[in-house]
Amino acid sequence: MQMVLACALAFGGTAQAIAGIMELPRGNTFGATAFISYGAFWWSFSLFVLFLHDKVPAAFVGWYLFLWGFFTFYMWIGTLKAPRALQLIFLVLWITFFLLAAGEWTGMPALHMAGGYGGLVTAALAFYLSAAEIINEAHGRTVLPIGAPAN
Repeated sequence: MQMVLACALAFGGTAQAIAGIMELPRGNTFGATAFISYGAFWWSFSLFVLFLHDKVPAAFVGWYLFLWGFFTFYMWIGTLKAPRALQLIFLVLWITFFLLAAGEWTGMPALHMAGGYGGLVTAALAFYLSAAEIINEAHGRTVLPIGAPAN
């Protein structure tokens, strides 16, 4: 558990917040909003797990995750003219948040597990997109497709 929290704080929280700040001078409102927000999510969730997890009712945790799902849903709408890979990341992520929220509200382990698998799929998609962007730029051509943006 401690290793997961360390990764959440370092990579999920700090690295994403830095990436978001780096998007500001580029004028990328979506990238800045997404990276800074999810960086804050990982910091807040890690701090919650470290200090408050046994003091907060599951219903409140469910609402917290639900609101992140709502935020992610409208961010997903913002991707509908972006490459398909980015659309898929946000699609799976909002579903993941809603599954995790439902798991908190109902206490059903199957919903928690489904949400966990959704998180793994989201991570795999995000790793693919980041690899595609780096590799494609380095080669000056499409090596790994990301799906054309919608018109």
